[in-house]
Amino acid sequence: MRDADPAADLPNPATELAKARNRAAEERTLMAWIRTALSLIGFGFGIDRIVTVIYQAAGYAISPMRLTRVLGLAFVALGTFAMLYAAIDHRHQLKRIQRNDLLYRPRHSPALAVAYILVALGCLAFVGILISPLLR
Repeated sequence: MRDADPAADLPNPATELAKARNRAAEERTLMAWIRTALSLIGFGFGIDRIVTVIYQAAGYAISPMRLTRVLGLAFVALGTFAMLYAAIDHRHQLKRIQRNDLLYRPRHSPALAVAYILVALGCLAFVGILISPLLR
């Protein structure tokens, strides 16, 4: 009987290099999500702080408008959930790369979900700014 080909047990260099490229792409994607999430968190924190400072400078009470507080907290929450989702998705994708399960499967885009939520927050801010003079 012939012995099995010893080269058959060695990993294919092309496959291993493709895995390395895919892993690097996943790392870049995670870093982009981290930057996006930190921007959202910083923007939410900034909205709340800026409005508080403006109110204090104008001599109003320390509590800023509820709308800006809710909007700021919504941005912080969106950034936090986006970062959590990105970390979970990154881990899932790394497991797929390790298993050689690299067939394309359509999936929901986290970027599209964040975009829809940002549109909703933008509409909320627009309506709030539009009706705020009527509430005074």
